[in-house]
Amino acid sequence: MGAYVRRGPVTVAFLLVLVAVQLVLALTGTFAAARAWSSTNVANLGDHPVGAIATSVFFLGNTPGVTVGTVLIVGIGVGVALWWLEARHGLGAAAAAFLGGHVGATALTAVVIGVAVDAGRYPAAVLTGPDVGVSYGAQAAAAAAVVLLPRWWRLAGAVVLLGWPLLDASWSGAVPDFTSVGHLVAATIGFGVGAVVRRRTRVATA
Repeated sequence: MGAYVRRGPVTVAFLLVLVAVQLVLALTGTFAAARAWSSTNVANLGDHPVGAIATSVFFLGNTPGVTVGTVLIVGIGVGVALWWLEARHGLGAAAAAFLGGHVGATALTAVVIGVAVDAGRYPAAVLTGPDVGVSYGAQAAAAAAVVLLPRWWRLAGAVVLLGWPLLDASWSGAVPDFTSVGHLVAATIGFGVGAVVRRRTRVATA
């Protein structure tokens, strides 16, 4: 445990903050109000984009309780992948993957939502629906880590990261729900960050 903390202090601190925020909001009964303001839905992004994006990342998920899915996403995406990126490739690489996934996927998904609502694919309620959590950043961190693994592990990891959002999706015709779109976008961003880190690592060791 000591080595885990020493090698990834920022990731460990982030995990502790996530747990603390979840507990405080759940125990004080303020989860719903905080989630409403922090949600990165289209309405909030139009009203207070910086605040919504900055605070939504401190929620474990959309509910005050903790589900198996939340444990897997946070445990693997943050506790393993993000920690490994920080420990092995530095805080810059870890931050680029996580924040790139969180911010980039949030912004691009908002565009998809707007287009899909206008086209009648999504209901208008999606524009103001709750949407908080670390999952986009965790997905991107996992994708970046996968690219830095040996070849066969990269293939298997990519299949899992691209497959689970589609298998778990709710479909409106040929269009998956917006969270599935967000996770696919986050994975793509993570793959890109991982590729850049991999290339720089090769150049540095050449």
